[in-house]
Amino acid sequence: MSATLVNTGFTAEAFAAFMAARDEPDWLVDMRSSAFDTFSGLDLPTRSEEEWMRTDIRLLKLDRYALTANSPSDSAAPEALLAAGVELAGRSVSVNSQPVEGGLAEKWAKQGVLFGSLDALVESHANRIRPYFERQLIRTDQDKFSALNAAFWSGGTLLLVPRGVQVDQPLHSLSVMTDGGIDLGKTLVILEEGAEATFMAETASSAVGDGGLHCGSIELIAEKGARLRYVNLQNWGSQVWHFAQQMGHVGEKANLQWTIGALGSRLAKVNQHVALTGQDAEAQVNGVIFSQGKQHLCYNTHQHHMAPFCQSDLLYKGALQDHSRSVWRGMIKVDNVAQRTNAYQRNDNLMLTASARADSIPGLEIEADDVRCTHGSTSGRVDDAQLFYAMTRGYTRQEAVRMIVNGFFQQVFDRITIESVREALGEAIGQRVRDL
Repeated sequence: MSATLVNTGFTAEAFAAFMAARDEPDWLVDMRSSAFDTFSGLDLPTRSEEEWMRTDIRLLKLDRYALTANSPSDSAAPEALLAAGVELAGRSVSVNSQPVEGGLAEKWAKQGVLFGSLDALVESHANRIRPYFERQLIRTDQDKFSALNAAFWSGGTLLLVPRGVQVDQPLHSLSVMTDGGIDLGKTLVILEEGAEATFMAETASSAVGDGGLHCGSIELIAEKGARLRYVNLQNWGSQVWHFAQQMGHVGEKANLQWTIGALGSRLAKVNQHVALTGQDAEAQVNGVIFSQGKQHLCYNTHQHHMAPFCQSDLLYKGALQDHSRSVWRGMIKVDNVAQRTNAYQRNDNLMLTASARADSIPGLEIEADDVRCTHGSTSGRVDDAQLFYAMTRGYTRQEAVRMIVNGFFQQVFDRITIESVREALGEAIGQRVRDL
């Protein structure tokens, strides 16, 4: 892929220049062109749409952002939180949607594992990857943001684990954005039949107060009997607009554990869908949200049961301080063929200040008649009696609050099997908690 300058926003001229700078197969060029046509024909979502009625993006001006091929530097990359002290099977780093570093241990490369820059691998292994691209788990016409990513994605990451290969070391990717930058990363994870892997992906800005635009997508494919542990930590700067479409496909007897940490951004609007498409598929979804300042974090989750004898278990917990707001909309959908479904979803919120607000909206859409589907939601304030008790035992007020918040999230932490992830999330949240 050659470098060029693309600095005219997301116009037809910018798209033509973007495509001219890339050397991609015809089938991918056609997919991008179709997505750009869709993007051009769609307006930005408004609050008149049910999905967006609680999320206001009127201050977003897409034409203020532009793709640029300025030479990135890994010196802009902050320290990775999830990978600290972990021996990795592979690592990938991008800055402003451009790959700057990557590598895969020879042991796994010899077994046919593909990992690294999606930009590079889609050129060198086009025929291998093409069938998974063409599945299009994420609809390009979902909204203007999904079409934008489908047309302009770059700096993405690919993990493909061949049939029967079990990668026993985690893989890690870090996507970085500089102040005022743009990230249009696409993550594609493919575990073929009987494969196993752990993938930790995190996003971060070069400084805490940075702004910018992220419009990304994640597609997770776990084929028959595969086992995937996927962790996604969103830690953008406090002025970043964050939009993402995320979709997981779980095949027959496959298992997906998907953990999300949402800490950064000015405004986040994320759709996280899991489709259980094969009999006896299992999915566990864990979410940790901490908001502060005037952050607005909106996460829509969807557990779609499309086959019988499947299980899904979703647990999202959020703690909010200052004037921040969170919106969680959950849906369990059970198709009429998905008998003997066992599905659960729960969202708990801890309000650290009276000015914070959490909207929790669980939902069920059931077409089968032999199922077990339940949901729950709670919201509450920090218990003053707990604070008093901790302070009588020698803790300062801030230490007591941190301890209570950590205990609130412990139920999610206990479900995370990766020690470095538990420690990183706990430490990152603890540093954000202030005295009440």
